[in-house]
Amino acid sequence: MKRTLSVLAAVALLSGAAVANEYGASKWGYTGHSSPETWGHLSEKYHQCSDGLNQSPINITHSITDPDHKPLNLDYKKGSKEVVNNGHTIQVNVDTGDTLVMDGITFELKQFHFHSPSENHIKGKEFPLEAHFVHLDKDGNIAVVAVMFEEGAENKDLAKIWKVMPKKEGKAELKVDDIAANLIPEKQHYYRFNGSLTTPPCTEGVRWVVLEKPLSVSKEQVKAFRDIMGHPNNRPIQPLDARVIVEE
Repeated sequence: MKRTLSVLAAVALLSGAAVANEYGASKWGYTGHSSPETWGHLSEKYHQCSDGLNQSPINITHSITDPDHKPLNLDYKKGSKEVVNNGHTIQVNVDTGDTLVMDGITFELKQFHFHSPSENHIKGKEFPLEAHFVHLDKDGNIAVVAVMFEEGAENKDLAKIWKVMPKKEGKAELKVDDIAANLIPEKQHYYRFNGSLTTPPCTEGVRWVVLEKPLSVSKEQVKAFRDIMGHPNNRPIQPLDARVIVEE
């Protein structure tokens, strides 16, 4: 029972809407009196946002190479069921069965969502859009795979999501096969580090994987996302402190 409850709690933390509902008046945002600089003071439950030592996102400026290079063990074959505007991002909830295996542990993909501009930077470069693929293992531990998008041609797979994404808070049906698989670059060279959720409660202990190779997104697609959000929805870069970034 305890394990089941921990998994349910972790699922709730991964949804911006669930966080806002759970903590009621302690609503957070990206502007004004609830902007990222204030998150740690909005609620005791958010204290890691200001007190944490392994916070995300980060600027990946240097790394060490893993001599035992391991390819990214993703198995994405499923489709999506709905797209949600939760007031903080556009989130795609996926069918059960897509997995990531890391450190001998199987993590199941629960959802992916977007930030504009990007939250993580690579060697000082900010991207116009970043996707986070959020996974949970059976004990509620979290792993996130981040994919960057750079301005270029229209992204046909993003277009399927953008076509139906709600312009206001709410959800819409989205039935697309291989939705997550098609948003992962073929070249999967990546950076790995320990971090946190980039939204309250900023929970630490998250396994982060940032893919180096970006995908394409058009200027119009970025604008459409930003128009719906109404403002940037990225948390500022956090100190790296003593963390090590491993390049694989």
